[in-house]
Amino acid sequence: MTVQSIIAQLESNRSIFKNLLETKIEEELLWRPKPEKWCLLEIVAHLLDEEVEDFRSRTQHVLETPSEEMSPIDPEGWVLQRDYISKNYNKSLNSFLSERDKSITWLKGLQQAKWANTFKHSKFGDMSAKLFLTNWLAHDYLHIRQILRYQYLYLQEKSQIDLKYAGKW
Repeated sequence: MTVQSIIAQLESNRSIFKNLLETKIEEELLWRPKPEKWCLLEIVAHLLDEEVEDFRSRTQHVLETPSEEMSPIDPEGWVLQRDYISKNYNKSLNSFLSERDKSITWLKGLQQAKWANTFKHSKFGDMSAKLFLTNWLAHDYLHIRQILRYQYLYLQEKSQIDLKYAGKW
């Protein structure tokens, strides 16, 4: 995939997230498919933090200052550290969508970006700016899949109707 096609898909995914997440009732926001799984509120808060502090920040870092150390992040730990469960769902969702708009504007405005720049990561080895960009898109897909699975399981539990007729999940 080209950089431009990845950026276009990140932009398109903004609408997908908006459509999947904006019309939820209170009960859905805190429902968990299993006790150890994240609820929608936690997923949205995670998407917001990842947009700003992980993917956009790290892509920019590798494009502009690849030889400097990166600030450590702990996306899974942030769920508890940052008390995602106490966040306001609509505010978090709107902030995520706004930050995605900022990301797209920034990405589209890049001139002669050095996508081959690499950062030497202690765990993952050499990571290029394009690798970070591509993983940003993959992260979107993982969470879109997670949200769709969440919706299916929620429908299954709350309707108490056999969903086999719809097809195999």
